[in-house]
Amino acid sequence: MKHFVRFQTEEKVSYGLLQGEEIVALEGDIFGSYQETNQKFKLREVKLLAPCQPSKAVCVGLNYRKHAAELTMKVPEEPILFLKPSSSIIATNDNIVYWPSVHQLDYEAELVAVIGRKAHNVSEKDALGYVFGFTAGNDVTARDLQKKDGQWTICKGFDTFLPLGPAIVTGLDPSDLKVQSFLNGELKQDGRTSSLIFNVPYLVSFISKVMTLFPGDIIMTGTPAGVGPMQVGDTIEVRIEQIGSLINKVIAP
Repeated sequence: MKHFVRFQTEEKVSYGLLQGEEIVALEGDIFGSYQETNQKFKLREVKLLAPCQPSKAVCVGLNYRKHAAELTMKVPEEPILFLKPSSSIIATNDNIVYWPSVHQLDYEAELVAVIGRKAHNVSEKDALGYVFGFTAGNDVTARDLQKKDGQWTICKGFDTFLPLGPAIVTGLDPSDLKVQSFLNGELKQDGRTSSLIFNVPYLVSFISKVMTLFPGDIIMTGTPAGVGPMQVGDTIEVRIEQIGSLINKVIAP
């Protein structure tokens, strides 16, 4: 497995390979051709950015039965899709803003698939070959607005409502990974991707038959039961087995 990060120094933004507490800088395109350089940085000396810059974030709603039940919504017969704008993306250690028009701000821990090559009308059996790797995501949701609205663009689309990171991990089997969230250190969500209603290969194939997926695009695979509200001053951690922790604080505007 490799851990790819995107990071910023005083000079520029680069991709790198995370090796313990050190980053080896890369040249080229991680979704195409790249090579390691002689430059190395201490993790504490750089700012981690969101690990990719997707043209679109395709999200899957109600993809765990217990989560559908806790929202008193019907289990879907096929994937429910919605999009989050690129302007909603932030990195680990960035702040989630509790905007004034929101009255209930919820966390949703999710495994995120990162597309590695152009995918259009792909079969389920070939689908994982189009996935570059996986990262962690938080589908931050204005729950009060979700209940008010017939579709989910507003409640899911605010700036800062899509934390991603810390790294894209390649060579990972997504079929049975632990997905957890911790609010101020207290365990809130504790699920496994083996409980997904629609698994990753199915989702990649299904979505690719609706829209073309490009390198760097992401698929948010859904959240397990246990979602709940955050308040200003809270710290939310999304922790996914073999990927690591995505940590963000909630602040006022």
